Formats: sequence, structure tokens, C-alpha cells
Amino acid sequence: MQRHLGRRQFLQSMAATGAALTLGPHLLAADADKKAPFKISLAQWSLHRTIRSGKLDNLDFAKTAKEECGIEAIEYVNQFFKDKAKDEKYLAEMNKRAADNGVKQLLIMVDGEGALGNPDEAGRKKAVENHYKWAEAAKTLGGHSIRVNAQSSGSYEEQIKLAADGLAQLSEFAKGLGLNVIVENHGGLSSNGEWLASVMKTVDMDNCGTLPDFGNFRVSKDEMYDRYKGVDELMPYAKAVSAKSHHFNEEGLETNTDFFKMMDIVVNKHGYHGYVGVEWEGGNPGEIEGIILTRKLLEKCAEKLAG
Repeated sequence: MQRHLGRRQFLQSMAATGAALTLGPHLLAADADKKAPFKISLAQWSLHRTIRSGKLDNLDFAKTAKEECGIEAIEYVNQFFKDKAKDEKYLAEMNKRAADNGVKQLLIMVDGEGALGNPDEAGRKKAVENHYKWAEAAKTLGGHSIRVNAQSSGSYEEQIKLAADGLAQLSEFAKGLGLNVIVENHGGLSSNGEWLASVMKTVDMDNCGTLPDFGNFRVSKDEMYDRYKGVDELMPYAKAVSAKSHHFNEEGLETNTDFFKMMDIVVNKHGYHGYVGVEWEGGNPGEIEGIILTRKLLEKCAEKLAG
């Protein structure tokens, strides 16, 4: 049945419409932002060959990410500016380059600073302290985390206790900086999702979490952990995600990992809506092309998840 509006109702309706038209673009933008199931970032490791060959300088990473890869958030790798952790002038230049290109700096992936699960207490403490400078650098760059490794030795249970102890010490330091310490499945027992989840439960700190990587599930030469099970186990603690890719078929699909299945676990099952980092590690095509293929596949996943 059709209703006829009275004068007051009509005026109220027109006022509401006017307000909606005035705020419309902002409301639409906010609505679109809410609907985005996740955001895309670029892991610097994707360009490791180009950087190591001298064709790309660390300071130009932000510009390359934006202009050549179409990505506006980046994740650094410490080995590409290994001696600059305490260089305030250099870090300020990194900040300037990122700001000039409208690129957000998210985190630093830290390697080569010692085993946080070292069975020797003094060695473990030294490894923890070696990471301090990278936490401070990440803070200077406006990042939210440093990505570390949970390397240890000993029995399954012993390594849980040792890795948890080192991570707890480092997380306590990072807490004072307002930073997270996040662990990637990166070989050894850390590539066993159940083991790393147990480490997280043992640490039991809000700023200690994981960075699930789609591809790093080789525990040993003879043991490969199920990648979907592993990501599922690590997602409750995730503060970043790494979309590892190695090879694409003619349809633009990654041949080692079902990205649609993986992103369903990440977003739908675990409610993660943060950054997912493109991490191309293949040899063919080249690095820029591999990055773009990975980004486009993630965009297809986002479209499916949003629909």
C-alpha cells in the first residue's frame, strides 16, 4: 500500500537525503574500506636478487613497491641494511622516501642475530639483546613489529621452553616500545604449526605473535608439515601474514598453494583483516613480474571473499 508523506515527514526525508548526499563519498569510502577483507603489502625478500645484484638500493624499495608493483605498504629485511640499525640519518632518509611515495612501513624481518632459543642461557640473552636495535629501528620507522625466528635445539619439549623464554625476554623489551615480536614458521620445529602454537601459548603475551608463511613448512629434509593445517594453527596468534609464491600457471594461479583455500582460512575462519605480504620467491618470471602475479591473485581472493 502506497503511503503519502505529511509535510513534516517530507521535509525530514529531504533533510536526510541532503545529509546523505553531502556525506555520501565519505560514507561510501568508509563502507568500501570496511568491506575490504584484507590489505596487501610487499615483503622486501621478493626483490632479494635485484637488491643483491646492486640494481636496487634499499632506500629505493618504497618507490619501487609503489610505482612498479602497485603496493603501498612494505616489510623490510634487516640484511639489506645490516649496518644501519642505529644510523639515525639513514633511518630518517628511509622515513622520508616512504613518506614521499605515500608508502607505509610495517615491520622489519630480522635474521642473523642469534638463536632466541639457544640452550645456553648467556647465548640466549645475547641473542635477545642483539635484537634490541632492530626493535628500536622498527619503532623509528613507524612499524608495528619485528619478525624473528624461534631457532633452538634439544628435544621437542625443551625447545618449546627455550624458545618461549627468549621470545618472552625480547617481547618484554619490545612492549616498552609499543611493538610486537612475531615469529615466522622458518625451518626446523618452527615449521611445525603445533609446536609454534605451543610456544605462543607458553609465552602468553599480547605483543608476541606469529607471521604465518604459506610456504615455509619444511621441518627437516624428510618432513614436510601440512601448510593448510599449519596456517590454521598459527592464525590465532597472527599479527601479519606472508603469501609465499613460487610458480604460476597460465590461469594466474599459484601451483604450490591454493590461495583461495588459504585466504578462506585466514579471513573467514580466523577473522584476520590485516596486511597480507606478497613474498615472491620463484625464479621465473622475474621478480617484478612474480610480485605482480601474486598481488593480482590476492586481489582475486579479496574479490571472492568480499562477494
